[in-house]
Amino acid sequence: MADKVVLKKGNCIKLLKELPSNSINMIFADPPYNLSGVGNTTCKNGKKTTCNKGEWDIIGDIDKFNLDWLTECKRVLTDDGTIWISGTLHNHPSVGVLLKKLGFWIINDIVWFKPNAPPQLQPNRLAPSTELIWLASKSKKYYFNYDLAKQLNGGKQMRNLWELSATRHLTSHPTEKPEKLLERIILLGSKKGDVILDPFMGSGTTGVVAKRYGREFIGMELDESYFEIAEERIKQTKEILGLLNEEKNQSTQMIIIEQKAVMFERKVFLANSSERKSGQATSDLITEKA
Repeated sequence: MADKVVLKKGNCIKLLKELPSNSINMIFADPPYNLSGVGNTTCKNGKKTTCNKGEWDIIGDIDKFNLDWLTECKRVLTDDGTIWISGTLHNHPSVGVLLKKLGFWIINDIVWFKPNAPPQLQPNRLAPSTELIWLASKSKKYYFNYDLAKQLNGGKQMRNLWELSATRHLTSHPTEKPEKLLERIILLGSKKGDVILDPFMGSGTTGVVAKRYGREFIGMELDESYFEIAEERIKQTKEILGLLNEEKNQSTQMIIIEQKAVMFERKVFLANSSERKSGQATSDLITEKA
């Protein structure tokens, strides 16, 4: 049932244990980068400020945390499913090592280049302009829509360097991903009707895109305020799609009615034409007899 949506509020490691094994076709995970905390800074509105995304972004043992949720993700993923994991240098190396340790098959390391990334305020390093996305599976036999990737890339092989501009956030979530990024991932990594899981749902972008393209969706979120935002966004998406489908059905019905009307008019025209020809033929015959 392609309109199924299940949203769960709580710790994803506990919630993942409730899911059946081999039940998820594709996972997109944007786990905490562990950037927040005393002494950590970031750039906001062009100004230097303390990085405080929330308590969920402060993790004591990041390797243990990653091991726990990755272990459960591998259990619930189907044998031909894929997992896409977004990150930066703060968390990405830990995830990569653990993917190997857990026996995942690493397919690609995708570099998302943001040409409009914010400037680097401290004059002691290069300006960060990328995020990294691990693409992995449980085996070497996995689903990946290669033909669509070529089609989206103008008929050429799509490379693992994706240039997509960062976009203004639609919600208050500090690490919200652009819908166009999730569109590419979901279209390449799943089929219509597949079950998509996001264990770190945030403001619900994965769910919005999953619904837009006819996928089932399971989302998990620890923060109550972001859970409510995601719930509302996905609800609105479902309502909009429902209205569009209703309008489409009405349009289809109108087209059918119009087609039937045209066919009826054509039958009447042909019938009248036949009568006229018959009458003309009779008249000619009488003339010949005379």
